[in-house]
Amino acid sequence: MPASFYEPDGDRFVSTELTRGPWDPDFQHAGPPAALLGREVERLEDAEEFQVARISFEIMRAVPIVPLRVEMRVTRPGRRVQLVEGSLSDEDGEVMRATAWRLRTAPVELPELPNGEAPPGPESAEPGEFISTGEAVGYHTAMEYRFLEGAFTELGPAKVWMRMRQPLVVGEQPSPLQRVLTAADSGNGVSVTLDWTRFLFINVDLSVYLERMPVSEWVCLDAVTRPQPNGIGVADTLLLDERGRIGRALQTLLIGERD
Repeated sequence: MPASFYEPDGDRFVSTELTRGPWDPDFQHAGPPAALLGREVERLEDAEEFQVARISFEIMRAVPIVPLRVEMRVTRPGRRVQLVEGSLSDEDGEVMRATAWRLRTAPVELPELPNGEAPPGPESAEPGEFISTGEAVGYHTAMEYRFLEGAFTELGPAKVWMRMRQPLVVGEQPSPLQRVLTAADSGNGVSVTLDWTRFLFINVDLSVYLERMPVSEWVCLDAVTRPQPNGIGVADTLLLDERGRIGRALQTLLIGERD
C-alpha cells in the first residue's frame, strides 16, 4: 500500500495507485490532482494572510497515473483580493487547470447569523462500501466513508462524511484546504442517480466555494446529482464540518450510455 497519493521527485510528483479513480484503472480520480493544485496555491507568497474563497478546476483530459508537474502564479495581485492561476501537466501537456480567488482575512464584527444546522458527526454514521472497481488499491481505499444518508449501492442524494486515510504528499500533514479538495470531487460519485453499469456521468470541471475551512479531518458532503435527457447534468454538493456549513461544490457532468 503506498504511503501517500503523491511522492515528490525533483520538480515532479509521482502519482501512486491511491489516486486511481473508478472509471479506468490507468486514470486518476479528480480529487487528488485538485488537492495537489490547491497545495501549490498555499505555497504562494503571503498565503497565511489569505484564504481561498473560490477555486475552480477545468479537467482538460483524464489525468493519468504518471509523474506530474505543477505550476502556480498570481495573475491579479492585490492587498485584499488576488487571482491565482495554475496548471497540472504530464509529459504530453496540460491535464488540469485551476483558477482561485484569494481573499485577505481580517476580523469583522457581525450580528449573530445562522450557519445552518450541523450534521450528526461521523461517529454516528455508517461505514460505506465503495462500488466494485476490480482494483485492490485506489482512491476508494485511500478515503474513509461514513454515510448519514444514502450509500454507493443506492441511487439518489447522499450525505456522507469523508476523510483521507493517507497524506496527499508523503511526509506532509494535509491542510484543511487539501482535505476539502480531495473529497469535494466525490459529490457526483456518492449521489449517483443512474446505474453505474449502464451509464457514464463524468465531470468536466469542479468549482469549490469556501466560506471557511473545516475544523477537523472529516468533511461532510450533502450531495445531489441532476442528470438531464440532453446528456448534461450538474452535481450540487453542500460542504459541512462538525460546526455546520463551510461552502459548496458544483460539477458539470457529461451523461451518456456505456458502449
